[in-house]
Amino acid sequence: MLETVKYLLGSAGPSGFGSKSTAEQVTDYCPDLRSITAIITGATSGIGAETARVLAKRGARLVLPARSLKAAEDSKARILSEFPESDIIVMPLDLSSFFSVRKFVADFRSLNLPLHLLINNAGKFTHEHAISEDGIEMTFATNYLGHFLLTKLLVTKMVETAKSTGVQGRIVNVSSSIHSWFSGDPISYLSSITRSRSHYDATRAYALSKLANVLHTKELAQRLQEMEANVTVNCVHPGIVRTRLTRERDGLITDLVFFLASKLLKTIPQAAATTCYVATHPRLLKVTGKYFADCNEAPASKLASNSSEAARIWSASETMISKDPYLINN
Repeated sequence: MLETVKYLLGSAGPSGFGSKSTAEQVTDYCPDLRSITAIITGATSGIGAETARVLAKRGARLVLPARSLKAAEDSKARILSEFPESDIIVMPLDLSSFFSVRKFVADFRSLNLPLHLLINNAGKFTHEHAISEDGIEMTFATNYLGHFLLTKLLVTKMVETAKSTGVQGRIVNVSSSIHSWFSGDPISYLSSITRSRSHYDATRAYALSKLANVLHTKELAQRLQEMEANVTVNCVHPGIVRTRLTRERDGLITDLVFFLASKLLKTIPQAAATTCYVATHPRLLKVTGKYFADCNEAPASKLASNSSEAARIWSASETMISKDPYLINN
């Protein structure tokens, strides 16, 4: 009850920020980002678009990958209309496709740019059962596995950039508190819904993908520490906010639910705050493998905190992506 009251009031936590803080507020005192290159997935609308706008305001060079180049160009145009000096590159990327992810990474490498910041923000809620071109359930493929492969292929560049510039690299995985809704065996359930639509539950599939985001963060943080890499990885719960994630179910029922829950909803600038805080704030130098909500460290679910499960998901993910014939050596 006390935590709910604090949330509704926007009470500041140990970081000095809370649920009502905005992305601009949490970056007011961040270092000048003009030397920073950031890749942000899902930046064509909602939380990702606001994250991109605020980082551009602070001077960062942005790479905006998107399945729809028109949507990405529109997002770029909106940012440039507000900040004309922004350096923004639009590139094609379909996170549900291993081939597209590998092609994007190859094209990005050809630009010979540094990479300081990777924000894995894009998300999809697939109401109807679907399978990706690589034979994986679509929600898991898009929300988690595409980002897993993207990060795997870019992490060497991030380690190299951090070493050559002395600027710590940061990876931010956007998860959700819904990750705590999943119980059971993640890999068995993924296998079940990949094989048969009869076992598919859209909410549980979404929760699984968000659980995998947290487990990925935990395992990757450990691996980066073992490498002594100057790169951190953390994950965030942005909060409850109405974005295009609900676009397939716009209508009276959805409108009613969001109206009744309106006191718990965040604005887009508030929802982007935790991502921007974790991506930029000096206080989080060397902080890694953590879960954040409302711009403060928070506990993840018991399953999401299980190191053995994190290693197991990682191993299974390696197996899934290794079946792709269009392998780019990393």
